[in-house]
Amino acid sequence: MTTSPNPLLSAWTGPFGEAPFHLIQTEHYGPAIRQTLDMARENLKVLRENPAAPNFENTIIALETLSEPLDRASGIFFNLVEAESNEEMRALSKELSPLVSAFANDLQLDPIVFQKVKAVHDKMASLKLTTEQERLLEKTYKSFARNGALLGDSAKSKLREIDEELSRLGPQYSDHVLKATTSREFFIADKARLAGIPESALEAAHEAAVAKGKPNEWLFTLDAPSFLPLVTYCKDRALREEIWRAYSSRALGGEFDNRETLQRIAVLRHQRAKLLGYETHAHYVLEERMAKNPQKVMAFLDRLDSFARPQASRELEKLQAIAAQDGNTDLKPWDVAYYIEKLKHTEYEFDEEALRPYFPLESVLKGVFEHARRLYGLEFRPNAAVPVYHPDVRAFEVWDGSKFIGIFYTDFFPRKSKRGGAWMTAFRDQGLFEGKVQRPHISIVCNFTPPTSKTPSLLSYDEVRTLFHEFGHALHGLLSECTYRSVAGTNVYWDFVELPSQVMENWTEQKESLDLFAHHHETSEVLPAELAHKLKLSSRFMAGWYCLRQLAFAHIDLAWHAADPSGVTDVEEFEKKAVARAQVLPRIDGTSISTSFSHIFAGGYSAGYYSYKWAEVLDADAFSYFQEHGLFDREIAMKFREHVLSKGGSEHPSVLFERFRGRGPDADALIRRDFGDVTN
Repeated sequence: MTTSPNPLLSAWTGPFGEAPFHLIQTEHYGPAIRQTLDMARENLKVLRENPAAPNFENTIIALETLSEPLDRASGIFFNLVEAESNEEMRALSKELSPLVSAFANDLQLDPIVFQKVKAVHDKMASLKLTTEQERLLEKTYKSFARNGALLGDSAKSKLREIDEELSRLGPQYSDHVLKATTSREFFIADKARLAGIPESALEAAHEAAVAKGKPNEWLFTLDAPSFLPLVTYCKDRALREEIWRAYSSRALGGEFDNRETLQRIAVLRHQRAKLLGYETHAHYVLEERMAKNPQKVMAFLDRLDSFARPQASRELEKLQAIAAQDGNTDLKPWDVAYYIEKLKHTEYEFDEEALRPYFPLESVLKGVFEHARRLYGLEFRPNAAVPVYHPDVRAFEVWDGSKFIGIFYTDFFPRKSKRGGAWMTAFRDQGLFEGKVQRPHISIVCNFTPPTSKTPSLLSYDEVRTLFHEFGHALHGLLSECTYRSVAGTNVYWDFVELPSQVMENWTEQKESLDLFAHHHETSEVLPAELAHKLKLSSRFMAGWYCLRQLAFAHIDLAWHAADPSGVTDVEEFEKKAVARAQVLPRIDGTSISTSFSHIFAGGYSAGYYSYKWAEVLDADAFSYFQEHGLFDREIAMKFREHVLSKGGSEHPSVLFERFRGRGPDADALIRRDFGDVTN
């Protein structure tokens, strides 16, 4: 009996070398990753035993290309664990993650390999390397030094134990969040309880209930397209409270409790940092960030707080006043979104739901592509022949004239096999791979409002901004023009990586931009000037409130990572103290952010959530440059492409930004944009 070859181990023969998703089955992952781990170990052995004097080619490039088959197989697997998984894949993730982590440790802690890297690094000044090569050499050396190469044998052994345990805990945390989110369902039989919720959301809820065999009910879940319309528009306060509490207590207690898991992650990270000679995990992380240290981050957050807090207090008074008109004199968190929407309508005669008919997903997607054409000369061509991993996923070829740029995948709708949120990822980074510099395969994964039997997918304005945001990340990956994958695309400092994404959001507030894609799904009418004007006026609505919300997340992150967390005995109480400085309403017992804060406990944002606000300073300053010269000024756009998007991490981000802007970033650009005053 013959078996078909494992597609993760075979050559990918598509015209773009794309992943053969249609051939990959769950049973392929384990054998592929184990076999490619063996291949990587053999390559490591060859590198270790090479008798030639270490040089850039036989050491640094050898390391850069050492695990290519493993990178390919594990990249597909771990991406799909997030986007299109099943129980078997999630269980396999807990099994395979430690194996991959162990190999990384074998490499990083190998004294012979490190001595070869150090030998090349020591003579860097005489090697006549390009700037990118110097950056790769420096990054490689630091990667070894910062991950235990300088430790003694006993400390190395301890580091291995820590990393192996962390590699198991991350997938476990993610799995708990996913299950805690998808396991909660709210069937409503009395339609009167749903008064105020937009018809589009009701239609989706009814179809979801029908699919579950309950044709006379409405089903709401904790997925954003279902949860948000209910807490924003539902008049039934008790129902708002019920679903808000469920959302805000995900993975807090019960079968999927994450408290012990996250505490262990935080403690292990702290122990790891101390082992490596750093005061805390935050000190370790921030050494390789623009911010440099926790003190500078805190000073940055405190300055924002000084502007946001007074404004948030005034905004709270307005919310309380409008709630009092309903007889609600005790505003609670489950009331906030509801009364924010009412206040916006009062102050601007503006209901964001009125925008939704003008934001059909297909039109917005075409609009995003049109922005890429006008700014950077790109063309996105749909290609149904490129294999995808789910029927919802679409693939596009990206071209700049006659030059092939890359493959772009979109995956827009929620499903039980996908974690919540939105993110950009790569199935292949741009750069050296399999002997030549290759073009990237980039994907954006979201959880947008799905279509119904009666209407296409109609996005909220927040979803429009999210699409532009993730597309900005995608452009960073697609337009990379580096030689080496390790410094290409989004492989940059994490407090710089949000600049390309956040700057793209700015176009969604401009009438000139909206006219390109905000067309009514039934009449094709362009978004009326009055609505566009109200959207613009309301763009900084509740700026203080929303800023404090982001600061609260950043403070929780730093609380876990900028001090020793080993003494924490009560996650809720610890979190309560951490967010007190950014708290506007009293905290509700029985809720937690930490237990479902995947960004910092299962993603790459530990000690780095402040990056979103940090990058807003850069994006506010960068977009003002476009405003000065024209929203689609090709010269400015090409400067941004040349000096930011194409360079990846091949040079320091401060250098890249200064080349683009002609000066360093204006630290007050964000404050002027959001609060209009920089006198504090």
